[in-house]
Amino acid sequence: MDKMKLRRELIEARTSLSPEQRRANATSIRETLLDQPWVQMAGLVACYWSIGSEPETHGLVFALWKHGATVILPVHKDDDDLDWAVYDGPDTLAPGRSGIMEPIDTRRGVDAIRTAALVIVPALAVDARTGVRLGRGGGSYDRALARVGPNVPVVALLHDGELIDGVPAEAHDERVRYAVTPMGLTRLM
Repeated sequence: MDKMKLRRELIEARTSLSPEQRRANATSIRETLLDQPWVQMAGLVACYWSIGSEPETHGLVFALWKHGATVILPVHKDDDDLDWAVYDGPDTLAPGRSGIMEPIDTRRGVDAIRTAALVIVPALAVDARTGVRLGRGGGSYDRALARVGPNVPVVALLHDGELIDGVPAEAHDERVRYAVTPMGLTRLM
């Protein structure tokens, strides 16, 4: 199956989830992550502010921040690379490019992700055998993940049914080490 067709199918499945199911998924994913000692100990966490039918991260970002982690969120640059800025509570976000909420804090640069102890990324699907992540096709997260150290846990958040076999891969596709679905955490590599 090609990436475009797979993306369309996954997005259609996501949009069919009820608001109640999305809220339940977000709660399960957040609780699973926050129960992990390596998440609790991460001092600097790179995460994202979810939009649309993505597994919701707003409560997760807030909880990480309230538990003392420094959370950096992406700021989309004009070249589609990701800059990073610190989240300092819900009042420190403003609509950025494409209307996605971004921190209003000083930009830390594209290399800020190199210092993260934990990286949480969006994905439409992850290959259960290889950890290959399927994104939306812009390449922003593949560029960012190429800067992450080999021992840093990279976690993709998914709805049930999105951890699959056979995600098409290209040379530039970055892999994730973990996937979290409402059913739990899966170590991939």
